[in-house]
Amino acid sequence: MKVHVDPPSRGKYLYLMRVLALALAVFPLIDGCKLDPKPASDRKDSIAALLGEAKQGDAMAQFILGCMYADGRGVPKDEAEAVKWLRKAADQGNALAQNNLGGMYANGEGVPKDEAEAVKWWRKAADQWDASAQNSLGVMYANGEGVPKDDAEAVKWYRKAAESGDVEAQVNLGLMYADGRGVPKDEAEAVKWYRKAAVQGNAVAQVNLGLMYANGRGIPKNDAEGYKWLLLAGAQGNKEARKGIDAIEKLLTPAQRTEGQRIAREFKAERRIRLTLSPTLHPSKRMAREFKAKAAE
Repeated sequence: MKVHVDPPSRGKYLYLMRVLALALAVFPLIDGCKLDPKPASDRKDSIAALLGEAKQGDAMAQFILGCMYADGRGVPKDEAEAVKWLRKAADQGNALAQNNLGGMYANGEGVPKDEAEAVKWWRKAADQWDASAQNSLGVMYANGEGVPKDDAEAVKWYRKAAESGDVEAQVNLGLMYADGRGVPKDEAEAVKWYRKAAVQGNAVAQVNLGLMYANGRGIPKNDAEGYKWLLLAGAQGNKEARKGIDAIEKLLTPAQRTEGQRIAREFKAERRIRLTLSPTLHPSKRMAREFKAKAAE
């Protein structure tokens, strides 16, 4: 049993970045990206200032304003207005705006749905090494949406994003290796990419890795280790994990079940510590630094 990432994964395009963009517009930026709320009157002043910057042609301000209109935060939700501002920033080469504009076209938000146009903007962002756009472009090639279906091209873009740490791309690349699509089938390589995403907490990767262990595919069979990964995914509410847990528990001794539960708990505890001591650098933090530097000018 294989569990695929729900294609296309574009529905979540840079959602966290959009939220951060909004926060930067209406909340003061504190070191460490912690945010303290401003009074309502100050937020209005911030939005007015942002609008002024956007009208003067500042691409980052245009991007942030587009995100605000897309989400309806601080301004009335208006997807057409969001597209307008995202396009202005995208036309200036802002990769974040290009990625989000591609998502608007892919989902038909503020514009008629147009997969070819989505591909156009994702390609522009992907060429600037935006990992989210690279993954989305890979999805389009894998599904033949907006471009002719081309598994080898999908693998190319998945690999670029996966090597940059994009979790969804790592899962998608693992699936391509598991299925032998665009690359020779290589279950050991699939396990490698599933593991990279699984340790970052991706539930789909955890299910797939658990099943690879349970079935001895690409890695020596290890029911306890498989059970661990399925438990971790199940704790996130993954329904496929629940099926795998029910099946594998029938094969485990009570001692093995206890051991699997123990290592799952230890993994979660260790991951919490790692995230606390050394949080993963998300692309949104690049944007935060850029915005903070701009504000200091």
